[in-house]
Amino acid sequence: MISDCELAEAFWRSGRTDDCPVIDMHGHMGPFTGIWFPRETPEAMIHTMDSAGVRLLCFSHHLAFKTPEVSNAASIAATRRYPQRLRVYMAVNPHYPAALSRDLESWDEYSDVYIGLKLHPTWFQIGLDDVAFEPALAFAERRGLPVLTHTWGNDPYCDAGAVRRVARRHPECPLLLAHSLHDSWQEAIDVAGEFPNIYLELTAVLDDRPALEIFVEAGLSERLLFGTDLPWFDPHHGIGAVLSAEIEDEDRHNILHRNAERLLARAGVETQMLSGGR
Repeated sequence: MISDCELAEAFWRSGRTDDCPVIDMHGHMGPFTGIWFPRETPEAMIHTMDSAGVRLLCFSHHLAFKTPEVSNAASIAATRRYPQRLRVYMAVNPHYPAALSRDLESWDEYSDVYIGLKLHPTWFQIGLDDVAFEPALAFAERRGLPVLTHTWGNDPYCDAGAVRRVARRHPECPLLLAHSLHDSWQEAIDVAGEFPNIYLELTAVLDDRPALEIFVEAGLSERLLFGTDLPWFDPHHGIGAVLSAEIEDEDRHNILHRNAERLLARAGVETQMLSGGR
């Protein structure tokens, strides 16, 4: 369905609008085994962002999960080349506690690039609520940093039960549920209703109709975050899905930038000071 709302009309005419910058809160970077990405370098990804009107991408590099000796170096280098367009989630590898401790201790050295932490329980096959993730979660809670964690409805490593246990232990830590417990939309609504520190991130959610409308109808407009997994998915599709959903323009503003702006401000990033691309 093509929406005829005022905000959508502005996007259809020019591909963007200064009144509604887009902030992508879930990205990656670099090559990945078994798949070819046409745009996985910083420059190519920023080209995609420019074409879709995305002001800022918050990401974690694929290498950061695979190579603890290299860790987040590629993310840091890319962001320092393009500080107006990129910010980094420090990738957490629970299998290497010494490397994780080293990375957390270096946070202040890279405070110009880091905005939070990225956890992927499924990738490492360690439960989100496992003690191995506790040093990272405690660190984030002390500093009020957002934690973006992979979640999926039927995945025992990161399902609603694991999310609840972590949210109870860390009530002051903003938990960003990547994929919003995918396919378990009511559980996502329930867990967000129980814990005010939980946000639902929309990568892959926007492929399914009417998940977004269900979330908004449940009163969660101010805790939904736009994300795409770039370079896995294209932001044009995600933005179009938000613009075409049967929701109000105020909801669209919340999803595309306002909620992210509030979270990032807590992490010390004033998005109004960043450039908007082309």
